[in-house]
Amino acid sequence: MIQRLLAVGLLAGLLAGLAVAALQNVTTTPLILAAEVYETAAEQAHAGVEAHQHEHAAEPAWEPAPGLQRTAATSVATSVTAVGYAFVLLALMLLSGETIEPKRAALWGACAFASTGLATSLGLAPELPGSAAGDLAARQLWWIGTAAATGAGLFAVLRVERPLVKALGAALILAPHLIGAPQPPAPESTAPAELAARFAAASLAIHALTWILVGAAVGFVWRRLPTKASAEAAA
Repeated sequence: MIQRLLAVGLLAGLLAGLAVAALQNVTTTPLILAAEVYETAAEQAHAGVEAHQHEHAAEPAWEPAPGLQRTAATSVATSVTAVGYAFVLLALMLLSGETIEPKRAALWGACAFASTGLATSLGLAPELPGSAAGDLAARQLWWIGTAAATGAGLFAVLRVERPLVKALGAALILAPHLIGAPQPPAPESTAPAELAARFAAASLAIHALTWILVGAAVGFVWRRLPTKASAEAAA
């Protein structure tokens, strides 16, 4: 069973991750690169070109070189993330006793996006380099709490028949937004607003597609990868 879980998670995650990585290269990546140009220009204007160069020369930090190296690094990161999504979906569906097949798994993926992407973006929208941001620890805490509360709330609303539990689930979904996400002291950004809006929309679309593709791939691979018992019976 463990071997099947590992195989399904890895195969499904890689299939979905590679597809999403290819799409990112023509959607969100160009927007990030454009925002980095604005961010660099703003830093140089604020501190001066020579001071900026001296600062980075003193403490060089490695980062992928533009072009093939950066594309490869981004694709690997996206694929690893998709594999993680696949394992999360498998674990949740097995724990809940859900039938693992493409349509059902894709629906679970859509609910996962609603929890980790749609709900969290209402308070913390996807950000380009150079965007204003609040305290990192507070933002992370709110994001984790919102994702967990929304996921639990959706499960209660969609899978539990008792009205009281459904009401509690709805309250869980609303609670993080009543509390409110931590916001930056001033809404400043080096990137143009139009670029930031395009990035937020594209990021949410990619995020949704990733979860749904991972779910469909999990159901597809699970159905076609035989268990050890069925393989022995067939032999």
